[in-house]
Amino acid sequence: MAVPKSKVSKARRNSRNSNNFKASAPTLVACPECHELKLPHKVCKNCGTYNGKKVIELEKDKKSK
Repeated sequence: MAVPKSKVSKARRNSRNSNNFKASAPTLVACPECHELKLPHKVCKNCGTYNGKKVIELEKDKKSK
């Protein structure tokens, strides 16, 4: 049976495991209608458009009418 020769310190163990937990920033693209940053392949939260078409009616659009 394999037995470790010496204790692995917490710093060594944590630094070895840290590569598995790196967080990356989400990719953002500019909305073609309002030029606000949004996630790709999602409806724009600012203007409610997707693929050049108005998909959802937003609260601020209802108030201005």
